[in-house]
Amino acid sequence: MPGASKVLYAVAVPEGYRSSTPVPLVIVLHPGGQRSRYYGGEFMRRVVEPALRGLKAIMIAPDCSGRDWSDASCEKPVLELIELATRGYNIDRQRVLVVGYSMGGRGTWHMASKHPGIFTAAIPMAASTRGMAVDQLGRQPTYVIHSREDEVVAFEPAEENAAALKKLKRDVEFEALDEFTHFDMLSYFDALERAGRWVAGRWKQ
Repeated sequence: MPGASKVLYAVAVPEGYRSSTPVPLVIVLHPGGQRSRYYGGEFMRRVVEPALRGLKAIMIAPDCSGRDWSDASCEKPVLELIELATRGYNIDRQRVLVVGYSMGGRGTWHMASKHPGIFTAAIPMAASTRGMAVDQLGRQPTYVIHSREDEVVAFEPAEENAAALKKLKRDVEFEALDEFTHFDMLSYFDALERAGRWVAGRWKQ
């Protein structure tokens, strides 16, 4: 998809895709850590695409070259890639999901809160919302996944944030995992698969 800001990204197209049928779009935001080229694509390939394959969605996984996904150097390309995807594929704009882990999970909260007219669902995993206004979060169906044993991003604030959002009557589901540390990212697979089914159900409503 030429024309976007200079950013590396990977694209996954569902098996059997036909341009005559609109499909969902999934934006995949990678975690932090030591980032290699196409880091986002690797995260998508190993975790997100197999877990969310049932959505039969176009998936795009950009690399973030800035400090985090709220940096303009990362946020702007994400928005550009969404627009380019709608030109290159038959995207259903009512089914646009953002998903991410750790840094990418915080980026998921950021993107969904800042662009509620674009994203119609969100799945933040192992993500902090520190410094974010609660009333700006969860304005679309949001499935939150967090492990009690996370030693990097504390579990309790994530649980409390989800409870606060439910009090605001936001459509938020919170799944607490046991045993998995922050670096057991692959162990989130089953929960992410459940989250995908939950999102699909919300899109049908």
